[in-house]
Amino acid sequence: MNTAFDLASSQPWLMLPDALDNLLAISERLGDPAALEARLGHKLNNTRNVVMRNGVAIIPVVGPIFRYANLLTEISGATSTQILATDIRQALDNLAVKSIVLNIDSPGGVASGINELADMIYAGRSQKRIVAYIGGTGASAAYWIASAAHEVVVDDTAVVGSIGVVVEVTVDAAAAKGPKRYEIVSRNAPNKRPDLATEQGRAKVGETVDAMASVFESKVARNLGVARASVPAMGGHGGLLVGAAAVKSGLAHRLGSLEHLIAELSSPSAGAIKIQPGKPKPLGSVRPGFAAAAAALAAEGGTPEHARVLTILAMAELGLENEAIAAVKQNLSVEAAALFFLRATSSKPHLAAVAQRLAIPGAPPPQFSTNQIWYLRRRPKK
Repeated sequence: MNTAFDLASSQPWLMLPDALDNLLAISERLGDPAALEARLGHKLNNTRNVVMRNGVAIIPVVGPIFRYANLLTEISGATSTQILATDIRQALDNLAVKSIVLNIDSPGGVASGINELADMIYAGRSQKRIVAYIGGTGASAAYWIASAAHEVVVDDTAVVGSIGVVVEVTVDAAAAKGPKRYEIVSRNAPNKRPDLATEQGRAKVGETVDAMASVFESKVARNLGVARASVPAMGGHGGLLVGAAAVKSGLAHRLGSLEHLIAELSSPSAGAIKIQPGKPKPLGSVRPGFAAAAAALAAEGGTPEHARVLTILAMAELGLENEAIAAVKQNLSVEAAALFFLRATSSKPHLAAVAQRLAIPGAPPPQFSTNQIWYLRRRPKK
């Protein structure tokens, strides 16, 4: 087995002696490259920035957040919600990914695109375990994104909050001495160009800001499972809270470190499903159609997670016991589990007849990802 030192020392180098000695000393400490890759992780296929470590996809949310990727985001190390959404979708669809960590250190960004991204993360909670980790700053738009995860874990020194919206406008008084500029607005739209030099004009812009803040607070309340009216006070009315104070206020769930969180999510027990309190139903009471049964259970007081687990396990009656357990541990949705079972029947001829019973009456046709379609097309024909 070649070590990092063996690989480095076997190469011809064009380097100053001191620099080469330093490089070889570092490579000698690194040891086995395969072990190093296991510690540092490897890039997840078809993603821009996702690193995989022991079944955990780590997705960075770093720097100012913009909607679209451009030269500014590339050279400044900023985050694009466009690329971030693509990376998250790939992690959700990839069967090798067991859990997702959003590694956040961002002061926030532009409002455009944040709500869509957060809604996508919130919906993804039905597929896989998603945890937001804030090691530095998770403020404003970055906190909106973090709140959409199952759980928010923060470092002791993390700065969290700034729930609110701001618009900053500079009125240049000196411009009055220079060339004059006129704006003529149609009579039916006097508020299209409010005069920000007046209280009335600033109040009109404030109405828009307040409306956006209302959406922000409502979504954070939904994500955290709290009343909307309590969100401003939880966040110190737009302020920032540090570490334990953020946990105490309810903005974060617990303190922790990134390495400990990754180790926790990659452990074998991390895939086990904990059924939340509700009104349990006997397994035999859940029958096809699955979607209707799950909805009925949730309406009677069981949680959506409870309904998901019971609905998937009900399929074990069809002779797919091992597959049902695997689907539950992988946090697959009911629809994704049905696809998983249909694939399993192809390798079990005696179960081929159950394929038709796996259809979900009244549910929309399943949406297949690019990876799933490619898998089905390349699967050997029998």
